[in-house]
Amino acid sequence: MLSDAMEDYLKAIYRLQSETGTPVSTSAIAEEVEKTAPTVTSMVQNLAERGLVEREKYKGVELTPEGETVALEVVRHHRLLEAYLTEQLDYSWVDVHEEADTLEHHISEEFEQRVAEMLGDPDVDPHGDPIPGADLRPLDGDETTPLSDHDAGDRVVVSRVRDRDEAELAYLDDAGIRPGTVVDVVNVAPFGMVTVRIDGDEQSLPEAVARTIRVRPARADRTPTEGVSDA
Repeated sequence: MLSDAMEDYLKAIYRLQSETGTPVSTSAIAEEVEKTAPTVTSMVQNLAERGLVEREKYKGVELTPEGETVALEVVRHHRLLEAYLTEQLDYSWVDVHEEADTLEHHISEEFEQRVAEMLGDPDVDPHGDPIPGADLRPLDGDETTPLSDHDAGDRVVVSRVRDRDEAELAYLDDAGIRPGTVVDVVNVAPFGMVTVRIDGDEQSLPEAVARTIRVRPARADRTPTEGVSDA
């Protein structure tokens, strides 16, 4: 049986692989899990001995198929719990990440199934992150792009936002930026601010925040209202 910490590491490696590809460096894992490099090295060795990761010295680590399956199960638990907490228990999307982090290791498969059925087997969580299916098959590749990569004049639809920073989520909530929101890029300043228009109102976002907002092109025939409704 794996410990909560082992599952956290596998989930962290999975996230990093999804964002940056493989292999994943020990230093990146250390930053993700907020642990020291020696602690991470010890855990990675443990996971490698269990056949959950492959480790190549001086290059990094990669999940094995077994390790990826475990990571996908933890991710599925986490994102279903976030959806359950917001939809059934009236949690704000700002507050659910930490609660889900705690609960994800301790729910049964029956509980997971009942939550999924209650929610109508959703495809995404409240922050727009895809929820792995019950078969735990690898998710499709991410075709979205960071908002910060777009130019003035672009019209995009928000697909996902980062769920780990409560202050950042509160900021986006106040700005009206959620999955499904149609955003017009008004200006990209050289000093690091991205100005966008949402339903006629302009908001200036720090480039570091705009980089965490994943978007897709908006269809030319879609109005802002239509974009929000099909989130």
